[in-house]
Amino acid sequence: DSMSEDSRSTTDIEPMKYLREFNYGRVSTNENGTTVREYTVIAQDKNLEVSPGVFFDTWTFNGTIPGPTIRATEGDIVRINFINNGSHTHTMHFHGKHSSEMDGVFDGVAPGGKFVYEFTAEPFGVFPYHCHVQPLEEHIQRGLYGVFIVDPKTPRPPADEMVMVMNGYDTDFDTENNFYTVNGISNYYMHQPIEIEKDRLIRVYLVNMLEFDQINNFHLHANMFNIYKSGTSLTPHELTDVATMSQGERAILEFSYKDPGPYLFHAHKTEFAEKGWVGTLLVKESKNQPDAVALNKGEKSPLPDEINNNTTSYATEETKTNYSHLESGVNYLPGQSI
Repeated sequence: DSMSEDSRSTTDIEPMKYLREFNYGRVSTNENGTTVREYTVIAQDKNLEVSPGVFFDTWTFNGTIPGPTIRATEGDIVRINFINNGSHTHTMHFHGKHSSEMDGVFDGVAPGGKFVYEFTAEPFGVFPYHCHVQPLEEHIQRGLYGVFIVDPKTPRPPADEMVMVMNGYDTDFDTENNFYTVNGISNYYMHQPIEIEKDRLIRVYLVNMLEFDQINNFHLHANMFNIYKSGTSLTPHELTDVATMSQGERAILEFSYKDPGPYLFHAHKTEFAEKGWVGTLLVKESKNQPDAVALNKGEKSPLPDEINNNTTSYATEETKTNYSHLESGVNYLPGQSI
Protein backbone atom coordinates (compact mmCIF):
# COMPACT_ATOMS: atom_id res chain seq x y z
CA ASP A 1 0.00 0.00 0.00
CA SER A 2 2.82 2.37 -0.82
CA MET A 3 2.06 5.99 -1.58
CA SER A 4 2.21 7.50 -5.01
CA GLU A 5 5.43 9.33 -5.76
CA ASP A 6 3.76 12.73 -6.00
CA SER A 7 2.24 12.36 -2.51
CA ARG A 8 5.55 11.61 -0.86
CA SER A 9 7.59 14.21 0.91
CA THR A 10 10.87 13.62 2.67
CA THR A 11 11.56 15.22 6.02
CA ASP A 12 14.53 14.49 8.22
CA ILE A 13 13.86 12.90 11.59
CA GLU A 14 15.90 14.99 14.04
CA PRO A 15 16.56 12.96 17.21
CA MET A 16 18.83 15.58 18.79
CA LYS A 17 16.26 18.34 18.31
CA TYR A 18 13.44 16.11 19.51
CA LEU A 19 15.36 15.06 22.63
CA ARG A 20 14.91 18.33 24.52
CA GLU A 21 11.98 19.95 22.69
CA PHE A 22 8.85 20.40 24.80
CA ASN A 23 5.66 21.89 23.37
CA TYR A 24 3.60 23.92 25.84
CA GLY A 25 1.04 25.11 23.28
CA ARG A 26 -0.64 28.46 22.84
CA VAL A 27 -1.40 29.55 26.38
CA SER A 28 -4.50 31.41 27.55
CA THR A 29 -6.69 31.59 30.65
CA ASN A 30 -10.41 30.85 30.67
CA GLU A 31 -13.12 32.67 32.64
CA ASN A 32 -12.49 30.41 35.65
CA GLY A 33 -8.80 31.30 35.74
CA THR A 34 -7.73 27.89 34.45
CA THR A 35 -4.75 27.70 32.12
CA VAL A 36 -5.72 26.51 28.63
CA ARG A 37 -3.08 25.05 26.34
CA GLU A 38 -3.96 24.73 22.67
CA TYR A 39 -2.02 22.63 20.19
CA THR A 40 -2.38 21.77 16.52
CA VAL A 41 -1.41 18.27 15.45
CA ILE A 42 -1.51 17.19 11.80
CA ALA A 43 -1.42 13.58 10.62
CA GLN A 44 0.73 13.36 7.49
CA ASP A 45 2.15 10.62 5.29
CA LYS A 46 5.93 10.94 5.03
CA ASN A 47 8.72 8.99 3.39
CA LEU A 48 11.41 9.16 6.07
CA GLU A 49 14.96 7.90 6.46
CA VAL A 50 14.74 5.64 9.54
CA SER A 51 18.25 4.22 9.27
CA PRO A 52 21.15 5.38 7.07
CA GLY A 53 20.04 4.76 3.48
CA VAL A 54 16.76 3.11 4.52
CA PHE A 55 13.57 4.99 3.64
CA PHE A 56 10.15 3.94 4.92
CA ASP A 57 6.61 5.12 4.14
CA THR A 58 5.56 6.37 7.54
CA TRP A 59 2.43 7.92 9.02
CA THR A 60 3.30 10.80 11.31
CA PHE A 61 2.03 13.43 13.71
CA ASN A 62 3.46 16.79 12.53
CA GLY A 63 5.77 15.23 9.99
CA THR A 64 8.25 13.36 12.12
CA ILE A 65 8.71 10.36 14.43
CA PRO A 66 8.00 10.49 17.30
CA GLY A 67 5.32 13.18 17.20
CA PRO A 68 5.66 16.37 19.26
CA THR A 69 6.11 16.09 23.02
CA ILE A 70 3.00 17.73 24.46
CA ARG A 71 3.47 19.17 27.93
CA ALA A 72 1.10 20.68 30.48
CA THR A 73 0.66 21.04 34.24
CA GLU A 74 -1.85 18.99 36.21
CA GLY A 75 -5.20 20.77 36.11
CA ASP A 76 -4.57 22.61 32.83
CA ILE A 77 -7.11 22.29 30.05
CA VAL A 78 -5.52 20.67 27.00
CA ARG A 79 -7.11 21.39 23.61
CA ILE A 80 -5.79 19.49 20.59
CA ASN A 81 -6.84 20.67 17.12
CA PHE A 82 -6.31 17.45 15.19
CA ILE A 83 -6.21 17.62 11.38
CA ASN A 84 -5.93 14.46 9.30
CA ASN A 85 -3.97 15.18 6.13
CA GLY A 86 -3.01 11.52 5.80
CA SER A 87 -4.30 8.89 3.41
CA HIS A 88 -5.99 6.76 6.10
CA THR A 89 -8.44 7.31 8.94
CA HIS A 90 -6.65 8.25 12.18
CA THR A 91 -7.30 9.38 15.76
CA MET A 92 -5.34 10.59 18.78
CA HIS A 93 -5.70 8.44 21.89
CA PHE A 94 -4.11 9.87 25.04
CA HIS A 95 -3.33 7.73 28.06
CA GLY A 96 -4.59 9.35 31.26
CA LYS A 97 -8.03 10.40 32.52
CA HIS A 98 -10.72 11.92 30.30
CA SER A 99 -14.24 11.30 28.98
CA SER A 100 -15.15 8.61 26.46
CA GLU A 101 -15.72 11.05 23.60
CA MET A 102 -12.18 12.40 24.08
CA ASP A 103 -10.57 8.95 24.09
CA GLY A 104 -9.83 8.79 20.36
CA VAL A 105 -11.17 5.28 19.84
CA PHE A 106 -14.73 5.21 18.47
CA ASP A 107 -14.76 8.34 16.29
CA GLY A 108 -12.21 7.93 13.52
CA VAL A 109 -11.18 11.07 11.65
CA ALA A 110 -11.26 10.45 7.89
CA PRO A 111 -8.64 11.88 5.50
CA GLY A 112 -9.32 15.61 5.24
CA GLY A 113 -11.27 15.61 8.50
CA LYS A 114 -10.71 17.44 11.77
CA PHE A 115 -11.47 16.82 15.43
CA VAL A 116 -10.91 18.83 18.61
CA TYR A 117 -9.86 16.86 21.68
CA GLU A 118 -10.30 18.73 24.96
CA PHE A 119 -9.70 17.44 28.48
CA THR A 120 -8.13 18.30 31.82
CA ALA A 121 -4.53 17.16 32.20
CA GLU A 122 -4.60 14.56 34.98
CA PRO A 123 -3.00 12.93 36.83
CA PHE A 124 0.60 14.13 36.73
CA GLY A 125 2.97 11.69 35.06
CA VAL A 126 4.33 10.68 31.67
CA PHE A 127 1.96 9.15 29.12
CA PRO A 128 2.02 8.00 25.51
CA TYR A 129 -0.44 9.15 22.90
CA HIS A 130 -1.04 7.29 19.66
CA CYS A 131 -3.49 6.57 16.89
CA HIS A 132 -6.08 3.96 17.91
CA VAL A 133 -7.42 2.89 14.51
CA GLN A 134 -7.30 -0.78 13.50
CA PRO A 135 -5.06 -2.50 12.58
CA LEU A 136 -3.48 -0.88 15.62
CA GLU A 137 -0.07 -2.48 15.17
CA GLU A 138 0.35 -0.90 11.74
CA HIS A 139 -0.81 2.57 12.75
CA ILE A 140 1.61 2.59 15.69
CA GLN A 141 4.64 1.00 14.08
CA ARG A 142 4.37 3.34 11.08
CA GLY A 143 4.94 6.23 13.47
CA LEU A 144 1.70 7.61 14.93
CA TYR A 145 2.75 8.14 18.54
CA GLY A 146 4.31 10.66 20.89
CA VAL A 147 4.72 11.63 24.54
CA PHE A 148 2.37 13.57 26.81
CA ILE A 149 3.96 14.96 29.98
CA VAL A 150 1.82 16.27 32.82
CA ASP A 151 3.90 18.12 35.40
CA PRO A 152 2.89 18.14 39.07
CA LYS A 153 1.61 21.49 40.32
CA THR A 154 4.74 21.77 42.45
CA PRO A 155 7.49 21.29 39.86
CA ARG A 156 10.09 18.57 40.11
CA PRO A 157 13.63 19.77 40.94
CA PRO A 158 15.48 21.50 38.08
CA ALA A 159 17.26 19.08 35.74
CA ASP A 160 18.53 18.60 32.21
CA GLU A 161 15.38 16.98 30.85
CA MET A 162 15.06 14.80 27.78
CA VAL A 163 12.54 12.49 26.14
CA MET A 164 13.43 9.04 24.84
CA VAL A 165 10.93 6.93 22.91
CA MET A 166 11.92 3.33 22.21
CA ASN A 167 10.52 2.08 18.90
CA GLY A 168 11.11 -0.16 15.91
CA TYR A 169 10.34 -0.46 12.21
CA ASP A 170 8.98 -3.47 10.35
CA THR A 171 10.04 -2.31 6.90
CA ASP A 172 9.16 -5.54 5.07
CA PHE A 173 5.76 -6.11 6.75
CA ASP A 174 6.43 -9.58 8.17
CA THR A 175 5.52 -8.59 11.78
CA GLU A 176 9.18 -8.69 12.81
CA ASN A 177 11.14 -5.49 13.33
CA ASN A 178 14.11 -4.83 11.06
CA PHE A 179 15.38 -1.79 12.95
CA TYR A 180 15.24 -0.61 16.56
CA THR A 181 15.76 2.95 17.71
CA VAL A 182 15.43 5.49 20.43
CA ASN A 183 13.85 8.69 19.05
CA GLY A 184 13.39 7.53 15.49
CA ILE A 185 16.71 6.74 13.79
CA SER A 186 18.73 3.60 14.51
CA ASN A 187 22.25 4.14 15.92
CA TYR A 188 21.77 7.93 15.82
CA TYR A 189 23.16 8.71 19.27
CA MET A 190 26.22 6.54 18.59
CA HIS A 191 27.21 8.94 15.81
CA GLN A 192 25.86 12.03 17.60
CA PRO A 193 26.47 11.54 21.35
CA ILE A 194 24.18 13.31 23.81
CA GLU A 195 26.26 15.84 25.72
CA ILE A 196 25.51 16.21 29.43
CA GLU A 197 27.32 17.92 32.31
CA LYS A 198 29.13 16.22 35.16
CA ASP A 199 27.22 16.25 38.48
CA ARG A 200 24.08 17.65 36.85
CA LEU A 201 20.75 15.93 37.47
CA ILE A 202 19.50 14.25 34.29
CA ARG A 203 15.80 13.43 33.94
CA VAL A 204 14.73 11.09 31.14
CA TYR A 205 11.08 10.65 30.20
CA LEU A 206 11.25 7.11 28.80
CA VAL A 207 8.37 5.57 26.81
CA ASN A 208 8.20 2.20 25.06
CA MET A 209 6.21 2.23 21.80
CA LEU A 210 7.77 -0.90 20.29
CA GLU A 211 5.36 -3.21 18.45
CA PHE A 212 5.78 -6.94 17.64
CA ASP A 213 8.25 -7.61 20.50
CA GLN A 214 6.83 -8.29 23.95
CA ILE A 215 9.46 -6.41 25.92
CA ASN A 216 12.02 -3.67 25.51
CA ASN A 217 14.45 -2.16 27.95
CA PHE A 218 16.93 0.60 28.71
CA HIS A 219 20.32 -0.06 30.29
CA LEU A 220 22.63 2.70 31.53
CA HIS A 221 26.37 1.99 31.76
CA ALA A 222 28.56 2.65 34.81
CA ASN A 223 25.73 4.21 36.78
CA MET A 224 22.36 3.70 38.47
CA PHE A 225 19.14 5.66 38.16
CA ASN A 226 16.07 6.28 40.27
CA ILE A 227 13.00 5.06 38.40
CA TYR A 228 9.54 6.58 38.80
CA LYS A 229 7.14 4.18 37.09
CA SER A 230 4.62 6.06 34.92
CA GLY A 231 5.94 9.26 36.55
CA THR A 232 2.87 9.29 38.79
CA SER A 233 4.79 9.36 42.07
CA LEU A 234 7.31 11.84 43.48
CA THR A 235 9.02 8.98 45.32
CA PRO A 236 11.23 6.65 43.26
CA HIS A 237 10.23 2.99 43.06
CA GLU A 238 13.71 1.55 42.68
CA LEU A 239 17.41 2.28 42.19
CA THR A 240 18.55 0.23 39.21
CA ASP A 241 20.41 0.31 35.89
CA VAL A 242 17.87 -1.54 33.73
CA ALA A 243 14.28 -0.43 33.04
CA THR A 244 12.20 -3.16 31.36
CA MET A 245 8.87 -2.32 29.73
CA SER A 246 6.11 -3.85 27.65
CA GLN A 247 4.17 -1.87 25.02
CA GLY A 248 2.89 1.47 26.28
CA GLU A 249 4.77 1.36 29.57
CA ARG A 250 6.85 4.35 30.61
CA ALA A 251 8.86 5.85 33.44
CA ILE A 252 10.94 8.80 34.55
CA LEU A 253 14.63 8.07 35.14
CA GLU A 254 16.88 10.36 37.21
CA PHE A 255 20.66 10.13 37.49
CA SER A 256 23.91 12.09 37.33
CA TYR A 257 27.49 11.22 36.42
CA LYS A 258 30.46 12.20 38.57
CA ASP A 259 33.20 11.37 36.05
CA PRO A 260 33.60 12.81 32.52
CA GLY A 261 33.77 10.59 29.45
CA PRO A 262 31.57 8.58 27.06
CA TYR A 263 29.02 6.14 28.48
CA LEU A 264 26.79 3.72 26.59
CA PHE A 265 23.04 3.36 26.98
CA HIS A 266 21.16 0.68 25.05
CA ALA A 267 18.62 -2.12 25.05
CA HIS A 268 19.93 -4.97 27.18
CA LYS A 269 18.69 -7.35 24.52
CA THR A 270 21.55 -7.91 22.13
CA GLU A 271 19.41 -8.19 19.00
CA PHE A 272 17.82 -4.78 19.61
CA ALA A 273 21.17 -3.12 20.30
CA GLU A 274 22.79 -4.66 17.22
CA LYS A 275 19.88 -3.46 15.07
CA GLY A 276 20.15 0.14 16.19
CA TRP A 277 18.92 0.66 19.78
CA VAL A 278 22.19 1.93 21.21
CA GLY A 279 23.59 5.37 22.00
CA THR A 280 26.24 7.31 23.90
CA LEU A 281 26.11 9.91 26.64
CA LEU A 282 29.16 12.20 26.59
CA VAL A 283 29.75 13.60 30.08
CA LYS A 284 31.62 16.91 30.12
CA GLU A 285 32.93 19.17 32.85
CA SER A 286 30.26 21.37 34.40
CA LYS A 287 29.70 24.79 32.84
CA ASN A 288 27.94 26.10 35.96
CA GLN A 289 25.21 27.56 33.78
CA PRO A 290 21.48 27.86 34.53
CA ASP A 291 19.29 25.02 33.34
CA ALA A 292 18.86 25.10 29.58
CA VAL A 293 15.40 23.63 29.95
CA ALA A 294 13.29 25.68 32.34
CA LEU A 295 10.57 23.95 34.26
CA ASN A 296 7.14 25.10 33.24
CA LYS A 297 5.36 26.93 36.05
CA GLY A 298 2.30 27.87 34.01
CA GLU A 299 3.10 31.53 33.45
CA LYS A 300 4.68 31.23 30.03
CA SER A 301 6.29 28.83 27.66
CA PRO A 302 10.10 28.62 27.74
CA LEU A 303 10.04 28.14 23.98
CA PRO A 304 10.70 30.98 21.57
CA ASP A 305 7.54 32.82 20.55
CA GLU A 306 7.65 31.54 16.99
CA ILE A 307 7.73 27.94 18.15
CA ASN A 308 5.18 28.53 20.89
CA ASN A 309 2.73 30.18 18.52
CA ASN A 310 2.96 27.36 16.00
CA THR A 311 2.96 24.40 18.39
CA THR A 312 6.29 23.06 17.14
CA SER A 313 9.22 24.38 15.20
CA TYR A 314 8.41 22.01 12.34
CA ALA A 315 4.74 23.00 12.15
CA THR A 316 3.24 23.97 8.83
CA GLU A 317 1.46 27.14 7.80
CA GLU A 318 -1.82 25.40 8.53
CA THR A 319 -1.14 25.55 12.26
CA LYS A 320 -1.43 29.35 12.13
CA THR A 321 -5.14 29.06 11.36
CA ASN A 322 -7.40 29.94 14.27
CA TYR A 323 -9.48 26.88 15.18
CA SER A 324 -10.84 28.34 18.42
CA HIS A 325 -14.38 28.37 17.02
CA LEU A 326 -14.40 24.60 16.53
CA GLU A 327 -16.43 22.66 19.05
CA SER A 328 -14.52 20.07 21.04
CA GLY A 329 -15.65 16.51 20.53
CA VAL A 330 -17.17 17.15 17.10
CA ASN A 331 -15.86 15.05 14.21
CA TYR A 332 -15.52 17.50 11.31
CA LEU A 333 -15.91 15.54 8.10
CA PRO A 334 -13.73 15.86 4.98
CA GLY A 335 -14.75 18.92 2.99
CA GLN A 336 -16.98 20.27 5.73
CA SER A 337 -16.68 24.03 6.09
CA ILE A 338 -15.11 25.07 9.38
